[in-house]
Amino acid sequence: MRIIVGITGASGIVIAVELLQRLKQIEEVETHLIITDGGALTIRDETNFDIYSINRLADYVYNVHEMDASIASGSFLTDGMVIVPCAMKTVAGLASGYSDNLLLRAGDVCIKEHRTLIIVPREMPFSKIHLRNMKELADLGVVVMPPVMTFYNTDMTLQSHINHVVNKILLQLKLPTEISEWSGGKK
Repeated sequence: MRIIVGITGASGIVIAVELLQRLKQIEEVETHLIITDGGALTIRDETNFDIYSINRLADYVYNVHEMDASIASGSFLTDGMVIVPCAMKTVAGLASGYSDNLLLRAGDVCIKEHRTLIIVPREMPFSKIHLRNMKELADLGVVVMPPVMTFYNTDMTLQSHINHVVNKILLQLKLPTEISEWSGGKK
């Protein structure tokens, strides 16, 4: 199974790192990573990770300007793409078909080939423009998954919220998760 992971300059890099760590543990998953220039800056400013340690979590790593990469073509078969975190600039580019870098082109390929594309948009509050762009993508079949906190879990740490979002992403990709099936409220 081939999964593309895109990291943009939005806040929330720790979610992408957790996702990559989890995907690395699944033997049958091959990961292809793209980090935008803004993503590299946010990694530096927001985390204790360096870009090289994040790159080592992926099987293949591409420069965001490498427009001739295999993942830029619909003939390169993938099982989906996750853009996490997803900046509003990226949302706008995807919604308008403006593919001026490899991350946007790979997302555009997923849309045109009807492959799973999951975006994890990070902005608050959303403007009407953001909402319009996300609705446009949802209408095209893109899964729009803001990293919303969970309050029904008893463990309320930041890590538990990150795990919840990553588990929801894995569910969309039909991959193993740590989520237990909901059996109703307290009894």
